[in-house]
Amino acid sequence: MAVPMSMGALLLSEIAEDPLYKDEGLCVLGIFGKSAMLPDSAKDSLVNVLADKNIFPLFGPDEADCPAGGSFIQAYYSQDSRVLYLVLTSVYDNRQLLRACETLSTGIGHSEAHDFWKGAEKQHCLQLLYLFSLCHILLLVHPTCSFDVTYDRLFRALDALRQKVLPLLRAAIKDCSVSKEWKLNCRPCPPRLLFVFQMNGVLKVSGGTGSSGLSGNGADAPGGSSEKPKKHSPRRRLQHALEDQIYRIFRKSRVLTNQSSNCLFTVPANQAFVYVIPGPDEDPIGALLGQLRANCALRENDTGVSVPGNRRYQQMRHAARQPSFNVENSSLSTAGGQLVDCTLKEFLWQHVDLVLTRKGFDDSVGRNPQPSHFELPTYSKWAQVAFKLYQVLIDSNEEESAELAMKLQAQMKVLEGFLDADSKFSENRCQKALPLAHSAYQSNLPHNYTTTVHKNQLAQALRVYSQHARGVAFQRYAVQLHEDCYKFWSNGHQLCEERSLTDQHCVHKFHLLPKQGEKPEMDRNPPILYHNSRGRSTSSCNCGRKQATREDPFDIQAANYDFYQMLEEKCCGKLERIHFPVFQPSTPDPAPASNEANKPLESGASGEGERLKEKETLGHSPGEGTSLSLALSLGHSTDSLGTYGEGAEGQEKRPSLVDRQPSTVEYLPGMMHSGCPKGLLPKFSSWSLVKLGPAKAYNCHTGLEQPGFLPGSAFLLPWDIVIRCRSEEEPGLSEPLDGGPSSWPVPNKALAGKRGGVSGLGRGRRRDDVARAFVGFEYEDGRGRRFLSAGPDKVVKALGPGTVKEPATRVLNSDMPLYIPSPAQGRGLKPHYAQLARLFVVVPDAPLDIILNPQVQPGPPPCPLFHPEQTELLLPPDSFWVLRFPYAYVTDRGPCYPPKENQPLASYRVLRGVLRANTVSPTP
Repeated sequence: MAVPMSMGALLLSEIAEDPLYKDEGLCVLGIFGKSAMLPDSAKDSLVNVLADKNIFPLFGPDEADCPAGGSFIQAYYSQDSRVLYLVLTSVYDNRQLLRACETLSTGIGHSEAHDFWKGAEKQHCLQLLYLFSLCHILLLVHPTCSFDVTYDRLFRALDALRQKVLPLLRAAIKDCSVSKEWKLNCRPCPPRLLFVFQMNGVLKVSGGTGSSGLSGNGADAPGGSSEKPKKHSPRRRLQHALEDQIYRIFRKSRVLTNQSSNCLFTVPANQAFVYVIPGPDEDPIGALLGQLRANCALRENDTGVSVPGNRRYQQMRHAARQPSFNVENSSLSTAGGQLVDCTLKEFLWQHVDLVLTRKGFDDSVGRNPQPSHFELPTYSKWAQVAFKLYQVLIDSNEEESAELAMKLQAQMKVLEGFLDADSKFSENRCQKALPLAHSAYQSNLPHNYTTTVHKNQLAQALRVYSQHARGVAFQRYAVQLHEDCYKFWSNGHQLCEERSLTDQHCVHKFHLLPKQGEKPEMDRNPPILYHNSRGRSTSSCNCGRKQATREDPFDIQAANYDFYQMLEEKCCGKLERIHFPVFQPSTPDPAPASNEANKPLESGASGEGERLKEKETLGHSPGEGTSLSLALSLGHSTDSLGTYGEGAEGQEKRPSLVDRQPSTVEYLPGMMHSGCPKGLLPKFSSWSLVKLGPAKAYNCHTGLEQPGFLPGSAFLLPWDIVIRCRSEEEPGLSEPLDGGPSSWPVPNKALAGKRGGVSGLGRGRRRDDVARAFVGFEYEDGRGRRFLSAGPDKVVKALGPGTVKEPATRVLNSDMPLYIPSPAQGRGLKPHYAQLARLFVVVPDAPLDIILNPQVQPGPPPCPLFHPEQTELLLPPDSFWVLRFPYAYVTDRGPCYPPKENQPLASYRVLRGVLRANTVSPTP
């Protein structure tokens, strides 16, 4: 065998053995340990020294032959010396450690890195168990001259693992042609463990100084002085001290016992088992000359005649005792009465001779030492056993060995208690932290709670957990804490996550909604219940003349339709009204329109521009009448308004704002707003327009006689509209009103019409008249308290009976807020908001067209603009109307909730231009 090869390649190959040695046994020598930061490996160089050949390269094997981050065994079979060398390389060797570090990714976590290293350590343990099951002698190589006590824990772990997997190993080699004792113990003999340390500069002193340095360790003869020459050199005394230390440690931890057959390994009782390799020589030329002299010296008994058979083997063994490469430091061997230190080959070959001469090891101690079994196998028998164990412990390919390998992996947990002290400590810390985290999660918890509360409590529990938990098990137990808290929450403590349209949670625990025709059932799991937030408010009916208590609504139909339909039967069901168009199905099972949520909602500016463009398309005959929009005259140009023709003929020419006929198959699932597609209508209207009576039904001296109004706030604001009528003979008949000085009443002229109305078009009528309408924006809070607003930030306050100082121009020319703070606040710190509920309009009996066009933006952009199903509503003259706004606003993407305490109210508004007045020319 010229070059070393991997263990798997060795077992699969057929080695051509020399016929002279084929029937002779072989000694299996395993080498493992650690290496220092040197270019060459100490274990590889030892094999080169022992075999007198440059077998292993100086810089180790190629990277292609080495698994990254793993352990591997290289084998070299020296047929001349009948020794098979098995060299274990693992992450404890610096070259392999660097390869393992390169395989780790940069973003790997602490727990993943720990698992990686512990996996490599477990693989190293399996490779070691493989060596301890096949070798006669094991050589532990350490880069310093002090014993690493972590080996004690490692050997105890290996011993425990071997006892666990011994039945599996017996099953693997039961068919091999080896002795019964080998099959029973799964090893040729209890292996003898030898230790090789390397000098690291500690003892580079003179013999006398070294002697005095070791005198306190008990290595010297009792009563010796520093001047007296020592029998042993400092290096040999160090070896003796290390032997005593190692033996005491292993006996104390029960790794070594009296009966060697019960131990993982043995150490000789009357032979040296520690060797210290000296450091590099300070005189390399002298060392090389000494090595050359030793190699070239002819022994007296050497002959040139080759002797076959056993005699040749004896000569080879004699030559092996005299190594050709002297690894000793000649300066440590003195002639002043000290014994000459042996070489590494002499140290090792005294143990190898016991194997090759079939004497075996008798390392049992005590009063009744029991002899241990020993077997010197041939290479073929050893390779057969090695192949079976290789398939079970290292690489399983066949089905039978794969099953044994899976069972063996299940026994690997026994290593965790010995090798993974970090994980054991972390497990104990995290297990103690879990109950504290559970207590933190369950503290101050209601019986049922929402996801937000669950997440907050879980965050608090994780903070407590992170204060006490440590180590690699932190993440795993944090996941367990998360699962435990979720299990506690979902096991009868989960609150219904549905929120009402006023942003209040349902108070019931997790439940199902009753289906159509199904009754609520509390006893079912989960229960079948309707949503309930336990929130109640007081609201008025469509006309405002009756108030009732309502439950907090969870759907738009209950909020904007069902409640008012219930009150209509008791109050305003018989009043005249303008019905808004709704969906009229033509099939028994209509479906809601789909893919609406994906359409972008129009912003307020774009929606307003589109509406202005639609207004321009309302064609009328110019020159036949005059028009005046108060809202536009105060802030807009009149160029975008068309003029109406005469009477009803001009009204019949108005085109519909809907481009096509409403669908009778699909309905709009939400409310009508600027982002809805054209041609879809909801199943019910969220708006209501009711006529309370003629214009005289409102008394400006008493105001609105309805319940819930705050004192002095039930008066509508006067809206004076200028009307100018001329005869046909007067010039400038076709001139439009441009809002200039000529369109206002002439000074010192009496104005016709009082109390908001004008008389009929008689012969004594003045040229310039003013018609008085009344407007009122009513707000209502959750407690049923109502008031009219005189501006965006002002409440109507009458100075006397019917005396209201503010005109309606301010409210018509401004964006009115949808929510304002209620003037009657409660005792709590949370402010109460009043919502715009109704718009009262008194239309005088005058040649006017008052057009109603409400546009509501119930939230900040990109919230759409809500409007009734029919826009540009013409209110007939001599009438008293009330427009009820929706109680809640809902889009396809969800409800538009009322503003919170810290949200600005300016984004919740009703756009100006709700009312527009146009004068109509009288019929000649």
